[in-house]
Amino acid sequence: MSSDCLFCRIAAGEIPCTKVHEDDVCLSFMDINPISPGHTLIIPKRHYTYVMDMPPDEAGHIGSLVPRLAAAVKAAVGADGLNLLENNGRSAGQVVMHVHFHLIPRWPGDELGFRWPAKKADFGVLKQQAEKIQAGLKG
Repeated sequence: MSSDCLFCRIAAGEIPCTKVHEDDVCLSFMDINPISPGHTLIIPKRHYTYVMDMPPDEAGHIGSLVPRLAAAVKAAVGADGLNLLENNGRSAGQVVMHVHFHLIPRWPGDELGFRWPAKKADFGVLKQQAEKIQAGLKG
């Protein structure tokens, strides 16, 4: 636990939250600054800054909870869709430096919008990037 981490303090019970699910590995609770009704967070109880820091078994445990929790969140608020979001690093929008996954309910025409500035890929560059990623998986 990191004593200066908001989410560690929530997981330890030092700061109250509106719990949705809790087990030995993770805690899920309602976001106190929701961007849509039903906005829910899932955090590991142990402190990890980035998802890349998590042991596979803990990440897998959280991943196994996502389908059930996403379905429950979506049904509870009558959402048409749902975004699952996890930011790593400030440049990616991470504000609380403790791994957390957002489940964000969505509706057609909601005010959140969606920005995905896709560009045409150069297949030579894609191949080089894929090879580097594959090499990283072997390490």
